[in-house]
Amino acid sequence: MLSMYTVAFLGHRQIDDPLRLEERLEALIRDLVREKEYVNFLVGRNGEFDQCVASAVRRVHKNYRDDNSALVLVLPYLTAEYRKNENAFHRYYTGVELSQAAVDAHPRAAIRIRNREMVDRADLVICYLQKEQGGAWQAVKYAGQQGKPILNLAE
Repeated sequence: MLSMYTVAFLGHRQIDDPLRLEERLEALIRDLVREKEYVNFLVGRNGEFDQCVASAVRRVHKNYRDDNSALVLVLPYLTAEYRKNENAFHRYYTGVELSQAAVDAHPRAAIRIRNREMVDRADLVICYLQKEQGGAWQAVKYAGQQGKPILNLAE
């Protein structure tokens, strides 16, 4: 049976130095792909951190290895952008999931619920947090309460 390892990515919408961050992410992702049998990388699509993560995973897939990991977009609800560009989303991400826990919630609450669901599934939480506020910070705080290992790339 295949051993699955799940990494959830959570971070602030704005990043100070995205190029440096992507380099760090790429090295981490490459290490995880090398060390684990199969890795699910869970990411949202709500800001610069999410974009950096997706780009880094795709570069690792292209330049190193793509047979033992998946880049999974976890949506809190169906967006107009997704409905309009569904085929493009499925070409870019290995998989696209709709958070069942968040689908009926108010849009602002849905992101928080989706983030918690990602944390619950995760073996590791990798984040980019510079301040103790916002939805990503709340989700990472929750991850700590659940005893999840956390790596903050902003530190």
